[in-house]
Amino acid sequence: MNKTVAILKRVIIDDKPRYCTTIATSNGKIRADTVMFKGQEIRYPGGCYYLSFYEGEKQIRVAVGKEVSGALIARDRKRSELDAKNNGVEIVETKTGSPSLAYAIEQYLEDIKGTKKPKTLAAYRTALNYFTESCHKVNIADIERRDLLRFVSYLRDEKDQSPRSVYNKFEAVISFLKKNGIRGIVEKNDWPKYTEETPEIYEDEELAKLFATSDDEERLWYQFFLTTGMREQEVMYCYWRDISFAHSAITVSHKPDYGWSPKAYKEREIPLPESLLRRLKIRKEKADCKCPLIFPTAGCKPKLDFLDCLKSVAERAGMNADHFWLHKFRATYATKSLCGGTDVRTVQSYLGHSDLESTLRYLKPSRSPEVRDKVNHIFEGVLA
Repeated sequence: MNKTVAILKRVIIDDKPRYCTTIATSNGKIRADTVMFKGQEIRYPGGCYYLSFYEGEKQIRVAVGKEVSGALIARDRKRSELDAKNNGVEIVETKTGSPSLAYAIEQYLEDIKGTKKPKTLAAYRTALNYFTESCHKVNIADIERRDLLRFVSYLRDEKDQSPRSVYNKFEAVISFLKKNGIRGIVEKNDWPKYTEETPEIYEDEELAKLFATSDDEERLWYQFFLTTGMREQEVMYCYWRDISFAHSAITVSHKPDYGWSPKAYKEREIPLPESLLRRLKIRKEKADCKCPLIFPTAGCKPKLDFLDCLKSVAERAGMNADHFWLHKFRATYATKSLCGGTDVRTVQSYLGHSDLESTLRYLKPSRSPEVRDKVNHIFEGVLA
């Protein structure tokens, strides 16, 4: 294969931009964040990767993003292209002025970094990395409908993704393409399909057994999750000042000191039951007044192992730990609120949903004894 395509890294040294040689490993990869400068290895985490090659006597440098993986893919594609040209194979020219796919991806991820949660940003990066693995186009402007159809097949057959995961990653790539002005290349029926699963909730018997086995601290954690419907990170970054004991409510609020914001940057207020408030008051009296967090670890750090602790309690209670996860408390809160008569708009506000459809997923048919009695009464004459 053509070896004339090199990967350089543009770095700033002594306030000047430098195109430094990257360092190859024994398996043909390159060492991330390390370059050669004046004969010495230096570590440089920032910067952008470039392809360097020649067209005649003219040196060409093309930006290919900030990730090693994207740079390697772009290098191999460029080498293949030059090999084909050298062997007389006709190459269809790409659209002029179009950035490379790898570079466009890195620019997009950089642009959305300030508006996406770290977990969401990581999901977008994974989806786009998978897309570059399945798509053989160098420039973003050359992407076609068949590239996206191939991507769906790749996720399903090669990556063994669930239908919902395929849909989510497809949607992430479509958003990326739209941001780069590429629209209308897929049809309505091209979108992957998935079955919307009914959210699972905890049955009363499970909760009773869980709380009976918990110690006082564990019981407070999971009763807090259950009675607020808050997401895991919302509980992790919950401050004492968020609680209004006078109004029996708690606010999900921005925490700039931790670099954390609520989903979609929407703050909201949630009512608290009196039984939980009483226990929180007792906890506050014993809490370190210098730590703002309600559930801190030693050193006033956010607690990160709520899920692991939950599964441990479930195991102690003799239940299957695989059936216990934190978001299930939120689903239980939503379902109980709706079935208990709270109107759907109010529940939508408590949960922080941006659309009503997300809330309606939790509106399940009632399984109460009263409903069963009505069904029996309706059909008892027919089945007698």
